[in-house]
Amino acid sequence: MNVDTVVNGPHVRITRLELGAWATNSYILSTPDSNETVLIDVPPGAMTLVKHLKTTTLKCILLTHSHIDHYAGLKALRQRIPAPVGVHVADSREWLPFPPEFLLKDGDVVRLGSSKIKAIYTPGHTPGSMCFLVDRYLLSGDTIFPGGPGRTVSPADFGLILKSLETKIFSLPDEVRIFPGHGPDTDLQKEKRDFTSFSSRQHDPKLHGDVVWLTS
Repeated sequence: MNVDTVVNGPHVRITRLELGAWATNSYILSTPDSNETVLIDVPPGAMTLVKHLKTTTLKCILLTHSHIDHYAGLKALRQRIPAPVGVHVADSREWLPFPPEFLLKDGDVVRLGSSKIKAIYTPGHTPGSMCFLVDRYLLSGDTIFPGGPGRTVSPADFGLILKSLETKIFSLPDEVRIFPGHGPDTDLQKEKRDFTSFSSRQHDPKLHGDVVWLTS
């Protein structure tokens, strides 16, 4: 387990907790002008999350997608800190232990103090994958990592995640910092540059799985 304050800016504070056997990143968002918090993803390790949330008012829980490593702690957490859960409709039915309280769509905004958290729909890793942008920080779930996109299970899904990245993520400013669902953060300028190299080469039309921009 690792807990780090990865952003401590004038408008938003982001605490990253690496939890569970899958080393999944959960993020607590807060602002200087409010006692409210928003939680992004709930890996196994609910008691650690409760410890870091108990002095705040948890406004809501946002899920980047509904793979079990990103929601396994959800039931235990909500038994101690009730808070509404939001997820995209395409990921809301099959896997979650209970129906979400609200459904997210592309462009939705969740307010946190004076800050705004924008939901960005980025299907590919799962049908309902979402990223969340606050200030110049992107909580990307398993949509993009340092060096490549999230894992896909078919060529069609790989094409879909590329479309999501090209139309929704790579259009953001270069200075955006990316905080993924596993592992360290990266910056958008680097990922754009590496993706340009990837795009300049020919690829097997059946390409999918764990793709790396510079070597796949």
